[in-house]
Amino acid sequence: MKLDNTFVDQLPGDPESRNFVRVVRDACYSVVQPKTSPNPALIAYSCDLAKLLEVSPAAMGIAEFTEMFAGNRTIRNSTPYAMCYGGHQFGHWAGQLGDGRAITLGETTGTDGVSYALQLKGSGLTPYSRTADGLAVLRSSLREFVCSEAMHYLRVPTTRALSLIRTGDQVIRDMFYDGNPELETGAIVCRVAPTFLRFGNFEIFAAQQNLEVLRQLADFTIRTQFPNIKVDGSTDSYIQWFREILDRTAFLMAEWWRVGFVHGVMNTDNMSITGLTIDYGPYGWLEDFDFGWTPNTTDAQTKRYTYGNQPQIAKWNLLQLARVIYLLMNELEPLQEALNEYDRVFDSYHTDVIRRKLGLEELTEGDIQLVNELYEIFDSIEIDMTLFFRHLANVAPDATTDQDLVQQVSPALYNPDEITQELQDKLENWLATYAAIIRQQNRDPVVRAELMNDNNPLYVPRNYLAQLAIDDADKGDYALLNQWMEVLKSPYQEQSGMEKFSAKRPDWAKSRAGCSMLSCSS
Repeated sequence: MKLDNTFVDQLPGDPESRNFVRVVRDACYSVVQPKTSPNPALIAYSCDLAKLLEVSPAAMGIAEFTEMFAGNRTIRNSTPYAMCYGGHQFGHWAGQLGDGRAITLGETTGTDGVSYALQLKGSGLTPYSRTADGLAVLRSSLREFVCSEAMHYLRVPTTRALSLIRTGDQVIRDMFYDGNPELETGAIVCRVAPTFLRFGNFEIFAAQQNLEVLRQLADFTIRTQFPNIKVDGSTDSYIQWFREILDRTAFLMAEWWRVGFVHGVMNTDNMSITGLTIDYGPYGWLEDFDFGWTPNTTDAQTKRYTYGNQPQIAKWNLLQLARVIYLLMNELEPLQEALNEYDRVFDSYHTDVIRRKLGLEELTEGDIQLVNELYEIFDSIEIDMTLFFRHLANVAPDATTDQDLVQQVSPALYNPDEITQELQDKLENWLATYAAIIRQQNRDPVVRAELMNDNNPLYVPRNYLAQLAIDDADKGDYALLNQWMEVLKSPYQEQSGMEKFSAKRPDWAKSRAGCSMLSCSS
């Protein structure tokens, strides 16, 4: 395998070659070597992604593959580096952040003709590690590996994960930030994306008042990631770029909404400049529907990054990026006009998402009101979002009674015996109204069900399943993980014998650590 070093070759780097924690100025990256893993062992890898990158362990050998993506073997022509960036964290400027535990090896061209950056997360100290050790633990690494690939098959824009490797290290972590650190199993994920650039890469140079490097980085990004935009340093090129970023971000928010994904830490340093889901930390999946749910224990009080807030947090983050791009244009009005369009752009994507989730040919104002009524019911009844929309496809337009309609979605109800008669009536009335709408549209029931089942997944990376896979993997048993990963490759197709991967959250998972809320500790 041979890598290119386009990022390193075309952008200014840190002149300091020694690897120690420091403030880095006027540089897009620092060259740094990954830490050698004492006893690396391959836990899992993405077969499809390996084929795309032509690095299949079957072809090159498991030992060589493992050594390479554990950081132990130097890849030909590779100049490993950690990126410098800043960011707004929980609404406040945090200054320099950077790749504190991620080292990019370089870029390679896939069989699809796209250039992909390969990045090792958990590969050791970098100049941006601050007070941390640059390592990662198995629980967070497994979660990132699973969710990255699951999102790809769910058709949600995302970074991907090539491999999950046990390092042989024991890493000390305070999982709950309660003063009780423990030794955990070390691991490395090889992350893959066309670019890992995020909003914070540009913010740091605005903070440093270095317009020269900011412009270099912006032009490089447009040239390599937005080839439809002409790179000429004009106001028009930068506003086109910002509008494209805004559009991709709005689309991503609608897709998160569609599948019930909650990122948990939407700081500007975790926002991809190309509209990908990036940095899988304390994420979570909606099980019982709740607009106000956040999976991040750090966000438990302020609830900034809840499921319902994500679209507007994205807009706030875009505002911070607009302030940076303004420095390149020195014109405020075009950027303000673009930002003013965000709500309309998101609403357009979101409306289409809802239309497809409901299996409707079109969505009228009355239908939107119906959706709002459904959300109110969701707020009052403990309903599994994934299973509700999946089973809604089975609702027959000619159902004879309201009870027949409720029976179709009953597998999504957590505590059906505890539902009051008033709420039961509301649910029955909603389903009856929905059945009347699909009768009126007179769509072929098979066509409607196909549309719904192609947009409402049956299998998602449920939080409690991730914890079960972590428990087994920590003991060296990877059978559950491998079986689950195969199921997640076809999230919209019912798979015989795989019911355990679509089951509702069990009672024991409501309060168990890792199954509901998580910290940023990894």
